[in-house]
Amino acid sequence: MNKRVTVVFDGGVLRPDVPLDLAPNTRYVITIQELKETSSSGDAWDVLEAIAGTVDAPEDWSSEHDHYLYGTPKKATPDISSLN
Repeated sequence: MNKRVTVVFDGGVLRPDVPLDLAPNTRYVITIQELKETSSSGDAWDVLEAIAGTVDAPEDWSSEHDHYLYGTPKKATPDISSLN
């Protein structure tokens, strides 16, 4: 199970911005990454540039998005070695 949640550190405790559906008295591992506030003066291209490359995905994500999103069968890919 992986969840991404933003929190605020009040000097002693991490306080999540949303309620968490976690089992009480269970130990969890968390990763701390500072959230850089985005400037509202930028346009959509600035936002896209800031988040580009931040998502881990398979190499064929763009060509096989239907497979990963909806579970459709992967498309047949040609064998490149036979084309040379």
